[in-house]
Amino acid sequence: METILSSPSISPFLNPKPSSSKTLFSPSLHAQQQRQSSLFCTKNITCSLKKHNPQLLNPSLQVPRSWFAHAQQGLAALALSLALSFSPLLYTSGNALASEFDVLTEGPPKDSYLVDDAGVISKVTKSDLKQLLSDLESRKNLHINFITVRKLTSKADAFEYADQVLEKWYPSVEEGNNKGIVVLVTSQKEGAVTGGPAFIKAVGEQVLDATVSENLPVLATDEKYNEAVYSTAKRLVAAIDGLPDTGGPKFNENKRESNFKTKEETEEKRGQFSLVVGGLLVIAFVVPMAQYYAYVSRK
Repeated sequence: METILSSPSISPFLNPKPSSSKTLFSPSLHAQQQRQSSLFCTKNITCSLKKHNPQLLNPSLQVPRSWFAHAQQGLAALALSLALSFSPLLYTSGNALASEFDVLTEGPPKDSYLVDDAGVISKVTKSDLKQLLSDLESRKNLHINFITVRKLTSKADAFEYADQVLEKWYPSVEEGNNKGIVVLVTSQKEGAVTGGPAFIKAVGEQVLDATVSENLPVLATDEKYNEAVYSTAKRLVAAIDGLPDTGGPKFNENKRESNFKTKEETEEKRGQFSLVVGGLLVIAFVVPMAQYYAYVSRK
């Protein structure tokens, strides 16, 4: 019994040594050992993270290794800029298509004699046109509406569109008998005049054909849209009043022939165009590559 109880391997607490008892059960020393071990572990972890961070933040993994990838980005940016530059054309064609049908659905103007959908008529011309046509309506009971549009997409020419407007605005013969419609298409540089039986009879076929072949297309070709509208109105009013026809403007044949360029002018323009396109291509490739190499060199 004494041997078992006094065995230091089985029951060390029954026969402790003074020095060993202090070493084993001192709270302050035990806490100090724990702090030292924790600090040791923390230092090891911190050191291991510092050694591992440069591998995670390696700039070579974030920057493209091939210049071809950067060149593709430059080409994509160039394609996007070209798409944005051509977007106004698409927007304009969409407005022309919508406005063409808006003229039909909105009906004839109530406070004026003009639907300037193309936006080419000045305020002065609008005022003069209203005064001229209102005086005609009060005297002769004939009503003339002028319409300007940018482009026609639903009809082949201005004559078909003018007939469509007349039938849409004035469905019955009684409503459209004394009505006249004048259409000017700015992009196609053409016009048309149509109307009910009373209007056609009052103006006459000769003056109708003359305004369509002279006043509207000739002045529209020179982009004199205000003069084209107002001169046509005065010519129609004069014919209704029985005044002699003074005639209209004629095409300048010399001016039309000068539009053709010589071979030397064409070659010169072609060389300038090739130079501009080549310069744009060089900028599209060289600038992104220079930025890429500058970025890599800083790293």
